[in-house]
Amino acid sequence: MANARIYKPAKNAMQSGKASTKKWVLEFEPVEAKSLDPLMGWAGSGDMRAQVKLRFDSAAAAQAYAERIGLDAEVIAARAPKLLLRAYADRFAYNRVR
Repeated sequence: MANARIYKPAKNAMQSGKASTKKWVLEFEPVEAKSLDPLMGWAGSGDMRAQVKLRFDSAAAAQAYAERIGLDAEVIAARAPKLLLRAYADRFAYNRVR
């Protein structure tokens, strides 16, 4: 079982930009389960490593860092986005062939 996971984040569905998708992220696995706060009802835990996300330029750099500090890291391969290239005119019904 891995202590951390290394992945490339997906593009935000609410925005067209790809600014946060270029770097690889090393994220620690949670050590303890989240519990409900009895007063406010919020979910939380005492695991401080759950708040840490480290960003690297490449998956190899993230793996090298994990090995250097003694982490067993699992690399999750990035999937290439499926591009659907169409012309603007394809959106209108009169251009379609039936």
